[in-house]
Amino acid sequence: MDSKKYYENKSGFNVFVASTFSDLKQFKQQNDQALFNNLLLKDLYQVKRYIAKRMATALSKGNLPKGKYKIDDFIDQLFIEIYDNFSEVHNEENLHPWIFMKADKLLEETLVNEEFNEYFFKNIDDYSRPEWDEMEEKFSVDAGGDLVMIDELNDISYPKNDYVLNHVFIEDDKKELMDQLDKDLGKEKIKRHTDMVLHYLPLHMRTVFELATEYQFSVSEIAIIRNQSQDEVNQLLEKARQSLETSLLKRFEVAK
Repeated sequence: MDSKKYYENKSGFNVFVASTFSDLKQFKQQNDQALFNNLLLKDLYQVKRYIAKRMATALSKGNLPKGKYKIDDFIDQLFIEIYDNFSEVHNEENLHPWIFMKADKLLEETLVNEEFNEYFFKNIDDYSRPEWDEMEEKFSVDAGGDLVMIDELNDISYPKNDYVLNHVFIEDDKKELMDQLDKDLGKEKIKRHTDMVLHYLPLHMRTVFELATEYQFSVSEIAIIRNQSQDEVNQLLEKARQSLETSLLKRFEVAK
């Protein structure tokens, strides 16, 4: 069973992970940890990237000591957690969200709680274009650790993070606006801006948005991963989208 063909299809990868459930269950029942881990390794491609991004953000904000932890430290612990607690997974659909939940708990236990710029969040619609440009320049310097950390994953053939406008403007009547932004700014500029805004948003809001868009988890699955109610997840998604929409419209002076 080859996971590589699923790299370009994020929701397809969730299907692939689900398809490994019965084999993993059998290997666990046979106490064959070697075969279990060999198969599990294929399931961890996305979660490894998730861990890398969380660590990189914490490093860039000074919430994680430089050089103290490596991605593989978390992955090694995750192998143990998954094997020892595999009986918690009751069906194949829950496998991938459950793996992310275990990873999320390991991260929460290690990473210092991230602070965010409350002033930025509350006044996101009041910044002038020069102020936005200055913030992006500062972000490019401060978040350099993101690129370094994610470069460690070059051995993984996985598409680069691309926040497209249909993750932000989900209403049907926003297509004309999306087309205008695409034409005026281009995908690369939109990506840089959305990456910056997400960086400054509260951690729980950014994490929920990325789980929904980058990893294609449903609201109910994110609720499992983050140990939150579906209403809480929906509220966080809506606030993240509102922040991104407002920032794009205000910074680039686009009329609704």
